[in-house]
Amino acid sequence: MAKRTTKTSPQNSDPKPETELAAPAPAQSTSSPESGPYSRLTEFDIYLFRAGKHTRLYEKLGSHVVEVNGVVGTYFAVWAPSARYVSVIGNFNGWNKGSHPLNVRWDSSGIWEGFVPHIGRGEVYKYAITHVNGRELEKGDPFALWWETPPKTASVVWDTWYEWKDDYWMRNRGKFNALNKPISVYEIHLNSWRRDPSEPARQLSYNEVADALVPYIKELGFTHVEFMPVMEHPYDPSWGYQITGYFAPTSRFGTPQDFMQMIERLHQENIGVYLDWVPSHFPNDAHGLYEFDGSHLYEHPDPRKGYHPDWKSYIFNYGRNEVRAFLLSNALFWLDRFHADGLRVDAVASMLYLDYSRNHGEWEPNIFGGRENLEAISLFKELNEAVYKDFPEAQMIAEESTAFPGVTRPTYTGGLGFGMKWMMGWMNDTLRYFQRDSYYRRWHQDELTFSTVYAFSENFMLPFSHDEVVYGKKSLISKMPGDEWQRFANLRLLFTYMFTHPGTKLLFMGSEFGQTSEWKFDGSLDWHLLDYAPHQGMKECMKALNRLYRSEPALYEQSFVAEGFEWIDTMDRENSTIVYARKGTRTKEQIVVVLNMTPVPRTDYRIGVPVSGTWLELFNSDDRAFFGSGLTNSEPIVSQPQEWHGRSASVVLTIPPLAAVVLKYQNN
Repeated sequence: MAKRTTKTSPQNSDPKPETELAAPAPAQSTSSPESGPYSRLTEFDIYLFRAGKHTRLYEKLGSHVVEVNGVVGTYFAVWAPSARYVSVIGNFNGWNKGSHPLNVRWDSSGIWEGFVPHIGRGEVYKYAITHVNGRELEKGDPFALWWETPPKTASVVWDTWYEWKDDYWMRNRGKFNALNKPISVYEIHLNSWRRDPSEPARQLSYNEVADALVPYIKELGFTHVEFMPVMEHPYDPSWGYQITGYFAPTSRFGTPQDFMQMIERLHQENIGVYLDWVPSHFPNDAHGLYEFDGSHLYEHPDPRKGYHPDWKSYIFNYGRNEVRAFLLSNALFWLDRFHADGLRVDAVASMLYLDYSRNHGEWEPNIFGGRENLEAISLFKELNEAVYKDFPEAQMIAEESTAFPGVTRPTYTGGLGFGMKWMMGWMNDTLRYFQRDSYYRRWHQDELTFSTVYAFSENFMLPFSHDEVVYGKKSLISKMPGDEWQRFANLRLLFTYMFTHPGTKLLFMGSEFGQTSEWKFDGSLDWHLLDYAPHQGMKECMKALNRLYRSEPALYEQSFVAEGFEWIDTMDRENSTIVYARKGTRTKEQIVVVLNMTPVPRTDYRIGVPVSGTWLELFNSDDRAFFGSGLTNSEPIVSQPQEWHGRSASVVLTIPPLAAVVLKYQNN
């Protein structure tokens, strides 16, 4: 491979491969004396693997180019305890199952291993496995670092060697990735974010996406991107959630190193990267994990625990130690080798409950008679402890849609140990409210105010994700009521409420400029919409909201504690207005937000303020630059000693129609 000359600090370097081959030479049998005995596994590795405590299995299992007794070749190791025969097959031996058998280890670990001389990086291969009952299978490598591009299904000998050039980010990401910092996430599906305008059917490469994505994210001001699953998967309509190659970024867009370079380029602009991670289920493709060695190896053998009725896929056996080690290693792999800044863990609720999407009689209670999956709960605790031990500046984010207690609380207090959790209740209530005609909103104000009843019970992230804009749910802008102007005003108002509400933020691609059609996984976003003023105004509004959020400590310093939020007025239902304050750790960091949920402007509108003095309008979603009407409060507003809303001081201002006004206290 081409060598990169830029040096990097040792702590950020992936291990250099022991050797490389410019081109593979003709294969020889493993019985050749020059191959010799070789293993990457120590007795301690086997102990950790069998105990479910190994977190670096990717350094041991899979395929690794090595030199043995002066001969360059590839070492293979695969876990297949129910097999009576395992061999490596590929182009190098004409896919002959008898040419290159592996040897089962003496220690009853169920691991088969062997060294094949004279093959190296770029060689395609599979494992030919014969079960003890004679059933024959051909499987890809669960630890493969790269795969053939679907619909092809073979694994590829590869490595993760890359000389990273993101030292500044890696040394300082704690300043950007902490819970008391602004975290504004742009969720992206690589296949459908952007296509080649001259050839819409062509998928862009990792490098081509990065060319457009990095400056776009920097312009919009998002602090992080979150990639929907990039791990290898055979079926595009699964959006990446049906994974067969857990240790490989998909080859659809390039090599693992190309994906690393994309992450590096984002880091160089101080943009963090979260990856969607799917430990909840996997598909039954013949080359994948399902019945890997002819037995229920990775999936639970009881269909009440091992089969997911919603996704028609299979559930990991969370009680099997070797499977736990596989999942622990996989999570840490992406943080270690790809410098990911966190993982968004998919479908956590489906793992926590034994009766998830199951009818009576279709599930079995735990040993205490409850519905909680005790094995999955213990896995989450162990997973988060392992991640935060080795990568303390990373974030683990749970997509968890129930009221399971303590998802983001430390494990030593009985919690699951995640850093953040998606606030699904807030999302559902907010969209339900905003889809109502403004006339009826006066009777549903509680749908907005209810969120603070539980907002500080967890470390919440506010999500408007891909799930809200598919399957007939319509795009966000299409959910908004009214004529064109009102729809855009409503969406600007919605986003302002989101960015000033306690919690971190996540927004799915396209919503930032008012994508009108539902998301299509096999097409591009409608970038031509930015030629029109309403959509360009929406994009400008999003840029301004990110600037506001990142520049005002009151909006992020105390996102997860009640001290950072205060209701001022929720009772003006007739006018459908809401007023609240956000507070930083210092007294002068005070922000007041006023929301007008109707298309009627409110002039000379009085609100109580937490502190007497001068207040300035920081942001107004009705700004003409955002395709608004331009009804703003351009002059400083001095409070009056008139009690209002239970406060000793109040101000009078103009609230535009279907708009939000954000005021900041000026220390006199």
